Amino acid sequence: MAEPRRTGRSLEVLRAEAAEEISVLVEHRSRAGEDPWEFMPTLPTVDEQVVLILRAEAVELDAAIGQRSAHWAGHPASGQGTELGEEYHRLRRIALLHPELTPAVWKLMGALPGAG
Repeated sequence: MAEPRRTGRSLEVLRAEAAEEISVLVEHRSRAGEDPWEFMPTLPTVDEQVVLILRAEAVELDAAIGQRSAHWAGHPASGQGTELGEEYHRLRRIALLHPELTPAVWKLMGALPGAG
């Protein structure tokens, strides 16, 4: 189980955590015999990893409090309260809280199933 994280961390701290997670992935895959030239392009950028960290925390929090994003269902891009719509709003909240991560959020939104 992952170590619990503190909320309210600065973007610099989040980026440092993300860089550390990526370096662990690189070391693990390299030690497993994978060629870094082949897997490095598939790894997320530091900002994308930050978004993935924050997204995972949001999913855990939503599950812990039993909250669903049904109140967003009226938004035209929300997917009408679907799981995809909830994911859209989860990622959108991250971009609103950390505007510097907006390009990474948009890239990950484009990777959602059924996106554009």
